[in-house]
Amino acid sequence: MDHDILIIGGGIAGASAGAALASLGSVALWEAEDAFGYHATGRSAALFEQSYGLPPVVALNRASRAAHEAGGWLGPRGLMLVGCAGEEATFARDLDAMALHESEVATARRTVPILSDAVTRVAVDADAFDIDTDRMLQSYLATIRAAGEVATRRRVDRIEPVPGGWSVRAGPAEISARQVVLAAGPWTDRIAALAGLDPLGLTPLRRSMARISAPGGHDVSGWPMLLGAGETWYAKSDAGALIVSPAEEDLSEPMDAFADDMTLAEGLDRYQNAVTEPVTRPLATWAGLRTFAPDRCLVIGPAARLGLWWFAGQGGYGFQTAPAASALLADLVAGRSPALDADLVAALDPGRFA
Repeated sequence: MDHDILIIGGGIAGASAGAALASLGSVALWEAEDAFGYHATGRSAALFEQSYGLPPVVALNRASRAAHEAGGWLGPRGLMLVGCAGEEATFARDLDAMALHESEVATARRTVPILSDAVTRVAVDADAFDIDTDRMLQSYLATIRAAGEVATRRRVDRIEPVPGGWSVRAGPAEISARQVVLAAGPWTDRIAALAGLDPLGLTPLRRSMARISAPGGHDVSGWPMLLGAGETWYAKSDAGALIVSPAEEDLSEPMDAFADDMTLAEGLDRYQNAVTEPVTRPLATWAGLRTFAPDRCLVIGPAARLGLWWFAGQGGYGFQTAPAASALLADLVAGRSPALDADLVAALDPGRFA
């Protein structure tokens, strides 16, 4: 065997998996594109908010926090939930689901002075943080390099069983490994089919973003991330400008996603309703694919064929959950009792779709 473990997919899922598995033997990481973190990983909103997601996701967020802090990947940001007139019921649901504390709108305006008169309710969570996503990704890649190899331009086209493991080919490149981890985001079901596995039903959903100039010339660097009630839009400081997203979830094929102009316009209009400063022409636009399992929770565990492992369905939670999710994968591959609660492990097990 060339390696003990091969991970297919070089985003935050694959990179974190490889780093966690590096203590178990020789590891190889294959990425189809020219660079690691090219797709959703490189287009993340980069926020750590513990209460974001369904209960199993929130549990992974909480279990990941210590590793984020130890890695030095977190920086101050905060989150402000914004509700406009007519959104009272939606705002109340978000307030309860995210366990936030409501604040006075007048107080919120002292922090974000562009909030419009349409804003009737706000809630603030100071315990939300920027994630230094590039530093995090590079840290994981360095760990893998020390325990094996990483390679780009490896678009897998064949996976076949061989004695003691699997042979994987990507064009002229071929590798054999005892264990193979399927961590290719939107492409995971397609790659799994090459190994004879049934699809999990992983669904890529497009999310568009626009970068606009700082509204009204304000210094936005200290503003919290703004989240519209019902996650109908969000805005976040970025290098002196503001990223605004319509927060859409439009079904997509696995692809190098691009922003939809009409969807962006609709989202910018929702954002505009909540602020006083007019929206300016975007400086740049882009999109990413957030890939979900049918129940919107991650899928971590053994596949139906020995030596294959699912590590997929990160959705919009890949960076937040990476430390705890990858540690769980390593426990399972090593045959150790997982450090996480048994009910949580079961909620993430791919066997739930059998």
